[in-house]
Amino acid sequence: MPSGPEAGGGTPPVPDATGLELTAAELQEAFPSSILGTEFHRGRAALLADAGKAHDVLERLRVMGYTFLASLLGVDYYPEEPRLGVLYELLDFKRVDRISVKARVPTDEPLIASVVDIWAGANFPEREVYDMFGVVFEGHPDLRRILMPEDYEGFPQRRDFPVGGEPVLFTFNEEKSYGKWQ
Repeated sequence: MPSGPEAGGGTPPVPDATGLELTAAELQEAFPSSILGTEFHRGRAALLADAGKAHDVLERLRVMGYTFLASLLGVDYYPEEPRLGVLYELLDFKRVDRISVKARVPTDEPLIASVVDIWAGANFPEREVYDMFGVVFEGHPDLRRILMPEDYEGFPQRRDFPVGGEPVLFTFNEEKSYGKWQ
């Protein structure tokens, strides 16, 4: 009895290591020095893209069939530099393929092009990465905090963010606490 995607179950496969290298070579030919490397680990295929050319790489991957942006998330590689990363998970439904694209930006200039023009669904995930990690998505139509208050300082998902918390204010103890809620 067949198992896996051909039987209608399981997770979609990824390009094999050879397919990943061929994809990387095609992207490298189209956009020189856009691919910094590849990773094929535990059945996961990933392209390491130059942050300045990540938009071009992602746009080309969409043309190549990876039409669905399954997720977009931030990563903190502390203490390595460039420290902040953006991870894009792409799916090709026709070939039943999955590929990841990783781009890293330094903390002193955390800029990367927005992909909202390619995938409208990237709007809120980019805002979340901006809010939690401080990565600025250039060209984003409405880049502002989505989870934290607008006047909040810092980025809570960075690894050097202070662990702990603030006391929770309740109406019964607001007079005795560190400050009144206004």
